[in-house]
Amino acid sequence: MADFNSNMQKLGTVRSVIRETFEYGNKRAKEIGRENVFDYSLGNPSVSPPEIVDKKISELVSVENTVSVHGYTSAQGAEDTRIAIADDINSRFSAGITKDDIYITCGAAASLTVTLNALVCPGDEIMVIAPFFPEYRVFAETAGAKVVIVPADLENFQINFSEMEKLVTANTKAVIINTPNNPTGAVFSKETIKMMCELLENKQKEFNKKIFLISDEPYRELVYDDIELPYLTNCYNNTIVCYSYSKSLSLPGERIGYIVVSNKIDCHNDIYAAVCGAGRALGFVCAPSMMQKVIKDCVGKTADVSIYRKNRDLLYNALTDYGYECVHPDGAFYLFVKSLDEDANTFCLKARDYELLLVPSDSFGCKGYIRLSYCVSTEMIEKSLPAFKKLIESYK
Repeated sequence: MADFNSNMQKLGTVRSVIRETFEYGNKRAKEIGRENVFDYSLGNPSVSPPEIVDKKISELVSVENTVSVHGYTSAQGAEDTRIAIADDINSRFSAGITKDDIYITCGAAASLTVTLNALVCPGDEIMVIAPFFPEYRVFAETAGAKVVIVPADLENFQINFSEMEKLVTANTKAVIINTPNNPTGAVFSKETIKMMCELLENKQKEFNKKIFLISDEPYRELVYDDIELPYLTNCYNNTIVCYSYSKSLSLPGERIGYIVVSNKIDCHNDIYAAVCGAGRALGFVCAPSMMQKVIKDCVGKTADVSIYRKNRDLLYNALTDYGYECVHPDGAFYLFVKSLDEDANTFCLKARDYELLLVPSDSFGCKGYIRLSYCVSTEMIEKSLPAFKKLIESYK
């Protein structure tokens, strides 16, 4: 009998390509100086949190008795924080959400893992839309599901509906979507969302079962050019929203987010109880209490998104001018670029010769592209542009 879980040992031994590139960047920075490494690997916000965040933290740690600041909350999250979140969602989207639909989590990863463990039964399939965040596969398979990938729509980076139609089966338990998207920065249009919801409604009737829509929304507030993003519980009854404040408030290391179980699901109470049970089973009860108190007073606030817009325009305009083929990002802070080599991994290794650290797209379920995370300093982007120019010239 083995002394350990071999699946967990494998996950712990082999880093994701994103993390591997990031760690290579740390090693290279020690060798030649951080200012000489152009690291576009990690979606780690470079914009400071809104001033109110640090002000609230200072207030909390300055009280005479901090026991209540650091003590446990209810397992599903503090009631006043859940009320504040529900009020914010309703003020923006008229979604009819209540505190009893919300479970506060340790960020989007916990939201997704809790949700998947609450839903997945033996034989279930979880559908993902390529390109997708690679950890979706890890989260779904660890919950016991088979992952089904809808091939990418390489023309518009919306949804390949002809393929999705064929892949939804009686075993489909849920579909995960992510808009604005990591890795492309694409935002699903209202028409795309309408068509997706209609397809799922029709499949529910065809198979006489519920098919859940899991909306992964860490980038909801990072949308440019006045593009409107519908709230999914208003579009499809069997929706569960997974949210994180990592990007909107620039708090990735604080690990705070939430789950919304739509109260339009006709077995809402059972699904919410399953979420609570999955949180308990996975050890995700009582998210960090101080951060719950912080977000209570910071809901609806965002970091300065205009800086990401500036970075997007600078990088996209320069690279397309040099001759790179790029997906125009309407949200998030990623640029998806066509690889200059048939093998994106080979291209990324060559880019390292110019100290450019890029992420190949293979693990995102879509070969032949690279991801650049432009939530970096504008100065770094400016310094890196000559390297990008030299890289493309090396292929001519």
